[in-house]
Amino acid sequence: MRPDYASMEDAELVTAAQAGDMRSFEELVARHRDKIFARAYSMSRNEEEAIDLSQEAWVRAWKKLGQFQGDSSFSTWMTRITINLCLDYLRKKKRRIFESIEKMNEESGGVERLMPLVDENPTAGLEKSELRNRIDQALDQLSEAHRSVIVMHEFEEMEYREIAKKMDCSIGTIMSRLFYARKKLATLLTKYKQEEGL
Repeated sequence: MRPDYASMEDAELVTAAQAGDMRSFEELVARHRDKIFARAYSMSRNEEEAIDLSQEAWVRAWKKLGQFQGDSSFSTWMTRITINLCLDYLRKKKRRIFESIEKMNEESGGVERLMPLVDENPTAGLEKSELRNRIDQALDQLSEAHRSVIVMHEFEEMEYREIAKKMDCSIGTIMSRLFYARKKLATLLTKYKQEEGL
């Protein structure tokens, strides 16, 4: 008999997810994603950055789920992961800005000297073509909903709000779909890379 995930306590869902039940983890994401997004937004003060940070927090939580011992509630544990991730991100962002200013001050020629060289690698086109083929193969194995959201966000560089409007669903749903699409795509690309190495 199929479990009634909506009626399960967080602790039960965590235990099931630790045993590999992805639906249990999806339920946890659905329950807490708004709070996690709000926490990320309160720290970054930027909607797109907050969505990306909360996405990354869920990825990190899935990877570290086996370490969750239940000493605190799942919500508290998840919030802690999000805060740590946001702090790391803000520190790196601050450092990048500082280093850019330092470089511009030190180097003659200013910004122009810092611009990356393009089209210097004669094999770049071939490499991109091969990578694109692998990505296309992986995309074919995603569901239509997951494929659509990852193409719109990663390749067409559409914003979450625009994707949600286009697909007639909430930003939270887009976040959830993108999370699983990225995870599946990464798994497939790693598999293809390993097969080619054989």
